[in-house]
Amino acid sequence: MPNQTLDQERAEVFAGRMLGVVNDGMLALMVSVGHRTGLFDTMADMDWADAKDIAAATGLQERYVREWLGAMVTGQIVAYNAAAATYRLPPEHAASVTRAAGPGNIASFTQYISMLGDVESGIVTAFREGGGVPYSQFPEFQRLMAEDSALVFDAALLSTILPLVADLPPRLEQGIDVADVGCGSGHAINLMATAYPNSRFVGFDFSAEGVAAARHEATAKGLGNARFEQRDVATLEGPPAYDLVTSFDSIHDQAQPDQVLRSIFEMVKPGGTYLCVDIQASSDLGENIDHPLGPFLYTVSCMHCMTVSLAQGGAGLGAVWGEQKALQMLGEAGFTDVRVETVPGDIANNYYIATRP
Repeated sequence: MPNQTLDQERAEVFAGRMLGVVNDGMLALMVSVGHRTGLFDTMADMDWADAKDIAAATGLQERYVREWLGAMVTGQIVAYNAAAATYRLPPEHAASVTRAAGPGNIASFTQYISMLGDVESGIVTAFREGGGVPYSQFPEFQRLMAEDSALVFDAALLSTILPLVADLPPRLEQGIDVADVGCGSGHAINLMATAYPNSRFVGFDFSAEGVAAARHEATAKGLGNARFEQRDVATLEGPPAYDLVTSFDSIHDQAQPDQVLRSIFEMVKPGGTYLCVDIQASSDLGENIDHPLGPFLYTVSCMHCMTVSLAQGGAGLGAVWGEQKALQMLGEAGFTDVRVETVPGDIANNYYIATRP
């Protein structure tokens, strides 16, 4: 170490924080297990119960449930009555870890930790040698994004997000042409197509798995006004055929985000709208220090968004490209009239509403 005086008190405080990081990291894995197995959802409807009863109610193995409960109790997520050896999920905690919480279900986000852990060795290699980890190394990504997107879309897309664009719902009712760029599993398109049968919808995504899931849902819903194409969205181009183009948290992942934005500009009819939903953050790290999702966003960016782009020889824009950079790139793409909106309860996204001159 350089010749510096060690502040022992500060060192001890930081060591305590690091112990907390390790404990919370492990706890997050167990929260993910609780989410995926339905333990939280089941316990939310139970009174005080022992491990055997909880296991029976969930159809899970009691020995695993009991060990999981140990992590939940010591992590102060589940309450414990030591005298009776019984457990209870307080309703105040259930509001953040159950599917009934909708977009407030923070437990769903913990699934990203194990997914990113699977590619850590590849990320370390990229740190040393450059390049990135390709999309194919993230087999769980489509499922996680579909789950997280559905929480937001089901709760807010029709009632809150689309009305951000002036007169959009009535125009959709009358019938317009809509494209979603980077549509993933297509849930947003299928929701809109169901709600607005007079409009015509198309989703573009390079993932065969995502497009297949989108088509399956559209078929199950009997939608004749929604279609999906497997395309590299960087190759999309005019002529201007769409009254509305949307993208939901997809631009920052692109290998060529500038080209994608220019293509979107060309796709939008004059006077039409581009609704770009992307990460709510600043392009200045100093302004993100107190961001409630700061470490999460930068980690997901480093270990997925940025590296997937770099693996394709792309720009590596990253999830935290920020509002300033987003406005700059939208302007460079040709959009001169852009406003930024937010949605109550959504601390993750900005809503950029751009009009083509």
